[in-house]
Amino acid sequence: MNSFQEFDSSSNSDTKAINLSAGTPSNFTSPPPPSSSSSPPSSSSTTLSRYENQKRRDWNTFGQYLRNHRPPLSLSRCSGAHVLEFLRYLDQFGKTKVHTHLCPFFGHPNPPAPCPCPLRQAWGSLDALIGRLRAAFEENGGKPEANPFGARAVRLYLREVRDSQAKARGISYEKKKRKRPQHPPPLPPSNNAS
Repeated sequence: MNSFQEFDSSSNSDTKAINLSAGTPSNFTSPPPPSSSSSPPSSSSTTLSRYENQKRRDWNTFGQYLRNHRPPLSLSRCSGAHVLEFLRYLDQFGKTKVHTHLCPFFGHPNPPAPCPCPLRQAWGSLDALIGRLRAAFEENGGKPEANPFGARAVRLYLREVRDSQAKARGISYEKKKRKRPQHPPPLPPSNNAS
């Protein structure tokens, strides 16, 4: 059985994932699974990078979210709409102040006083999370064409969050221009004719 099927069919009792109905930390992580002697040989000989560890925790957290979903949802039936539901759910644990249109600080990056505007997940955090989950889905046996994290609706939602947060916080997200390599100017021909 591959890891995609295991994720999809088991309750993953080995992983101590958090109960998302009770809450999750703002960085979307669950506690790492307990160490076991049955870990794959590649992970025991090399240390996983911070990115790989984060990706594994995010994958486990999303799996826990699916199991706590009412009714419980299998990964094979998960769609972009379920991913959007997950992202909206995570907003309640955000730490980024997003001003409403009625707020006097709308459009100010550094407001001079506190306001009652809601805290949300920052666009950059959501974008990075989706990138990690998209990669984890395919690494765990999911087909790229069936990847719910790459759905058009998810991309549009992230763009909408980015634009609305940029306006509300007075921060512009401009597309970075690629720097072209600078070539040294050609040397003039030497006039040393002997």
